[in-house]
Amino acid sequence: MGDVWKNWSGSLVFQPGKVFEPESEAEIVDLIQNARREGKNVRVVGAGHSSSALVKTEDYLLSLKHFQGVESPDSETGRATVPAGMTVKDAGKDLFRYGLAMHNTGDVDVQTLAGAIGTGTHGTGIQLKNLSSMLVGARMINGKGEILEVSKEKDPEFLRALRVSLGTCGIFLKMRLQLLPTYRLHRKEWCVHLDKCFENLEELQKNNRNFDFYWYPRTDLCKIRVMNEEGAEMPEITYGSLEMERKGHSHKILPRSRHLKFDEMEFVFDAEKATDCFMEVREQVRKKWRKEVAWRILYRTIQADDVCISPMYGRESVTISLHHNAGMPFEEYFKDIEPIFLKYGGRPHWGKKHFLKADQLKEMYPEWDTFQKHRQKMDPDGVFLTPYLKEILNPGL
Repeated sequence: MGDVWKNWSGSLVFQPGKVFEPESEAEIVDLIQNARREGKNVRVVGAGHSSSALVKTEDYLLSLKHFQGVESPDSETGRATVPAGMTVKDAGKDLFRYGLAMHNTGDVDVQTLAGAIGTGTHGTGIQLKNLSSMLVGARMINGKGEILEVSKEKDPEFLRALRVSLGTCGIFLKMRLQLLPTYRLHRKEWCVHLDKCFENLEELQKNNRNFDFYWYPRTDLCKIRVMNEEGAEMPEITYGSLEMERKGHSHKILPRSRHLKFDEMEFVFDAEKATDCFMEVREQVRKKWRKEVAWRILYRTIQADDVCISPMYGRESVTISLHHNAGMPFEEYFKDIEPIFLKYGGRPHWGKKHFLKADQLKEMYPEWDTFQKHRQKMDPDGVFLTPYLKEILNPGL
């Protein structure tokens, strides 16, 4: 057996059968073909930032860390190819050299970009879609060990399944992305009373490129965070105290450096239901969890999409996420709040903690069966399906 593997927060620990770090596509083809013959699983591991068990396997764990360096940048079409081993941070820096930038990133940029795309990871912004929306093509290997070239132009329906597919349709080798010319952002953060935040919530969401807030459970204060393109009008928040102000290129301003580690559960809601859900979660935390939970509860916006099992499928969305310090027991807290999230029609972020199984998840997605059709075609023998993935993707098990 190989070495023990741990995720970023330390809450997922397992021992894969063997870890591979190939330097060529041919090595990956051989690995998948061998695994298929042996009836074993192959899972790609990135930076390990995910809180969920997507990569957990007793068989083969595959690192693509040698697949680096942006290729074929095209300023006219705004496209470039990013190899699957690159993190969000490194991809952003490399794209900048060619005058290109991602439209958004999450609050953290240590994940591999392929992992962020495959799980529907997002930033915030009422007119901005998740990171998966950038994917317009891919060079990939399916569960039969075949190398495929797919594109939005030739395979639009498959792209709607592939964009959020948890690595179950195939292994990305390279991703063709739709990007923006480089741009600069002006970021400001204020500490305000939560009541004031909600009084101004609609205006803050509507009038800023990026807006979110997080509430500190042991107070009634929250942090409002706003970003707009440099030179655009910034809000005047007279009801709060300015805590931070920065300007710079987008890949440096969108994410924040994090030294403290945490576990996280996040659900995605129809925007019209999110404030009521937040208030009910807040009351439950105040009543039961205030002594144990010091970490923030984060509220973000994302534009709707049409990707089969994207949590933002078919509705303008708001996410609410719980955080708990790494190493502290989180399960009881998360399990207590999850029924409230479900009451308001929440869908879980695939890369974060939740306690749902396939029968429950299937009911959340109108195109669940469409996704399954594409997944089964790409991986008929389940090479990419670990026990955990079977629990969340195979109803009736």
